[in-house]
Amino acid sequence: MSGIAAALSQDSDLPGADWVDRQSVQVAQRDVRAADAARVALGDAMPGWVAGLMRLRNFIVGLVGLKGAGPGSDDNGSQSIGGFPIVSQTSEKLVLGFNDWHLDFRIVVEAVSQASGTGISLTTLVRRKHWFGRLYIVLITPFHVLIVRQSLKAIASAFS
Repeated sequence: MSGIAAALSQDSDLPGADWVDRQSVQVAQRDVRAADAARVALGDAMPGWVAGLMRLRNFIVGLVGLKGAGPGSDDNGSQSIGGFPIVSQTSEKLVLGFNDWHLDFRIVVEAVSQASGTGISLTTLVRRKHWFGRLYIVLITPFHVLIVRQSLKAIASAFS
């Protein structure tokens, strides 16, 4: 697994993003599709403590008018994974996310076939719009890191 990326590429999936976290894992299974990795990371296999944190987040942010996300939010099947709307999709790359009043975010799941299996990365891109978006990121970053690490462990277990 790798840590927080320092820079964004020019072909970013969220132009103007000013916060990024990219972590990855290598799995033994070949030809894993990005959507399948996303379903493991964000779907029903999510541990109860993660789902509980997301429900708590949705309750708290609902009080200040932010959109709900993740398990327990308005999940309409093929149009979203784990409550996160699908923005774009290929077999190797899935982009999830939405725009809100405080920030815009994308979760990019990439699955790249390699000689020894598949390299799977989870990238979170955020474009903070004002002070509240900056404060929000500061508050959720420790939880974000824990959740992404758990998601990568689930992916490694599912596809190794």
